[in-house]
Amino acid sequence: MTGTAHHDRLLIPILSASNFVIGMGAFVVIGLLNPISADLSISTAGAGWIMTIYALAYALLSPLLVSLTGRIGRRRVLAAGLLIFAIANAMAALAPDPATLFAARVLAAAGAGIFTPVSAAVGAGLSRPERRARALAAVFFGLTLAQVIGVPAGSFIAYTFGWRYALAIVALIALPCIWLIWIRVPAGLSFQTVTLGDLARALRDARIMIAVLFTTSFLGAIYVVYTYLTPLLTEQMGFGRNGITLALLVFGTGAVIGNLLGGIAADRFGPFRTLLGLSIAQVLLMPFFSLLPYSEIWLFVIIGLWSSFGWSFMAPQQVRLIALSPDGASVVLALNAAAIYIGAAIGSAAGGWVLSTFGLPALGWAGGIAATLAVLHIWMSERKSV
Repeated sequence: MTGTAHHDRLLIPILSASNFVIGMGAFVVIGLLNPISADLSISTAGAGWIMTIYALAYALLSPLLVSLTGRIGRRRVLAAGLLIFAIANAMAALAPDPATLFAARVLAAAGAGIFTPVSAAVGAGLSRPERRARALAAVFFGLTLAQVIGVPAGSFIAYTFGWRYALAIVALIALPCIWLIWIRVPAGLSFQTVTLGDLARALRDARIMIAVLFTTSFLGAIYVVYTYLTPLLTEQMGFGRNGITLALLVFGTGAVIGNLLGGIAADRFGPFRTLLGLSIAQVLLMPFFSLLPYSEIWLFVIIGLWSSFGWSFMAPQQVRLIALSPDGASVVLALNAAAIYIGAAIGSAAGGWVLSTFGLPALGWAGGIAATLAVLHIWMSERKSV
């Protein structure tokens, strides 16, 4: 590490706030599918590609762009990544047709794919060793908070004023974050980076890749349903603006609870047993989305449990990956971040196919079947790792 590494109490909150903007911009489209499909005259399944394309672009571009910008000062990289993200959301808000919107999502994924991994490296690198885990948790808290506040708020704005306003707000709130990054991140700051050679070596390790790709199978199952949650609840439960906003708020609250419980469960039961249990929980919970309609209270209980078990996954998976490759932790975690978005892309695409072929009510059963594959995956991965 070079450059001035003084401790700035405001830096971690600024990085977290910036990741809140990233998280809101990435996932707010979950609550916008119906308004977008109506405005741009595309099917609901077609609108779902807004999430699929973003996720796929992030997965492909993030490791590459982080490696290629490794020699540039971290302040410039962070500011540039967030500026690209802001421009992309402004472009999406003004998109006259689906092609422009999809292109804007690719650009947004590039900006986010640069910013989030580098923000984690800066947050950890400028913290004392005994506080690094807490610093990382704080940097990523913004992404979680975006699920609780940003996504429901964006959905409310979209149904009240129009979907373009939701994306425009993302672009606007990114601007003060860019300025704060520029004045608070030390100039000339650099860290040892993940190189393309490091990534290539990890990609050739079958044991590591099977473990990393569990992230893809687990989250892919969830995104079969999550991507199309808004149209599903609109059609099957008759939800409008307030119902959709409340459902997304419950999901976000469950995400925060899950983040807290995942680490506790991993410490108590071990990463493998925790991940196996979470996968089985998904198998049991997702078919409930094919049994709609039923009581709103029970629906919100199911959504809360589903989200909590889903978001409990990250801590035990990261602990497991680091234990499998302690010397290559940075590389493995970079691949794991890419695997998150590959899972989102595959799950969204699979959900779109199920929706087009069998209709919305089939999504819950499809998610449950996909989660069964995740159960088999974690079991095989553990046998391969022993």
